[in-house]
Amino acid sequence: MLCASGQQFADWSAAYRLFERERFNIDVLFDPIRREVVERLKPGEPLVAIMDDTLIRKRGRKVSGAGWRRDPLGPAFSTNFVWGQRFLQLSAALPETGEIGRARAVPIDLMHAPSPVRPGKNASDEQLAEYRDKQKLMKISCVGSRRIAELRAVMDKENKEKLRLIVAVDGGFTNRAVLRKLPHDTVAIGRIRKDARLFHLPTNKTGTTRGRRRWYGAALPTPEEIRQDELIPWVSVEAFAAGKTHSFQVKTLESVRWAVTGQMDVRLVVVRPLAYRLRNGSKLLYRDPAYLICTDPALPLHRLIQSYLWRWEIELNFREEKTVLGTGEAQVRTAAAVEMVPALIVAAYAFLLLAGDREGLPTLPQPKWRNSTPAPRTSTSQLIGMLRSELWGKAMGVNLRHFADCAKEKTNSVFFEKSLPSAVCYAVK
Repeated sequence: MLCASGQQFADWSAAYRLFERERFNIDVLFDPIRREVVERLKPGEPLVAIMDDTLIRKRGRKVSGAGWRRDPLGPAFSTNFVWGQRFLQLSAALPETGEIGRARAVPIDLMHAPSPVRPGKNASDEQLAEYRDKQKLMKISCVGSRRIAELRAVMDKENKEKLRLIVAVDGGFTNRAVLRKLPHDTVAIGRIRKDARLFHLPTNKTGTTRGRRRWYGAALPTPEEIRQDELIPWVSVEAFAAGKTHSFQVKTLESVRWAVTGQMDVRLVVVRPLAYRLRNGSKLLYRDPAYLICTDPALPLHRLIQSYLWRWEIELNFREEKTVLGTGEAQVRTAAAVEMVPALIVAAYAFLLLAGDREGLPTLPQPKWRNSTPAPRTSTSQLIGMLRSELWGKAMGVNLRHFADCAKEKTNSVFFEKSLPSAVCYAVK
């Protein structure tokens, strides 16, 4: 960032003080992004938020919040550990065509979520007790629960009309810390284990008032047993995934009880995996089935399935933030700077996505070797190229059509001319 603004040969200490002394508020930084996403929703449409944590690898042993964590990219047969920082992100799904269709995830919150430092072997009992309290408070699921509550509070404050919030999470957040502390008008959709213990609703016994009120009824089969039960029919539900609309086969049980959610009625959904072939004529393969829990039994099935499928978009956010924008590469190590530098980059990435999510947006001409068929949506690399052409195009005397208009008929020349505009606008990090 210093080199792009021509400050590499000047005093750059002010740039570091901007982060080390916390001269901006992270929550306020993401406020206009969240408001813009809400304004683009159709009337009565809920806000679908996607929550997940990510790992940023580090090397320095004195970087604040860094520690040994399980490598999510490690092989299944071995648990590897890497030195890095953990961040929790909330992204809002911005639908393109309505309830069923493609959506783009726009980051609306990023928070550093480190683990507490364990005291030494000579620590006192008070220090150990304080460490255990911090462990409970700084668990990633507890941090996620607080961020959901804060998002709900901000939405209630800003929106006069009651706006529903749907939160799609993975199995790491489908637990008591999140599901039992959901705020009002908030629905959670997440994965559960295939051997989870489920129960019928309790039956009201008449003629006796002794004992406490029952939360659970008779035991139900496990989700895996329900999937294998031929007496329970499969239901077809359409949802968008992997570039097109699919017809998913699901089994569902409405209004069941789960020990994790207590006296809350939840809905179980078993999703049969889609069949696919690696190539034409190859063997028909299947992926693993999905077992979902929804805290609102009345939520329509198509909305439930589609909201959870949009959860994949946050994985694309993580990949682009790290590989394209270089989140986590800044050489900072204080507690404030470690949290604020990635937040600034992610917020800039969110503004870029919002600016690029417009119809009729002019784009840079595609290279000759690219497919002539237009892509369903503009990629982040293309958006960065468009931003560069707008910022520096006038200085270089080019526009968006400059490259196509200057194309030569002869393409097999041994020598080629150096082109600064092409290198600047088409360069990929």
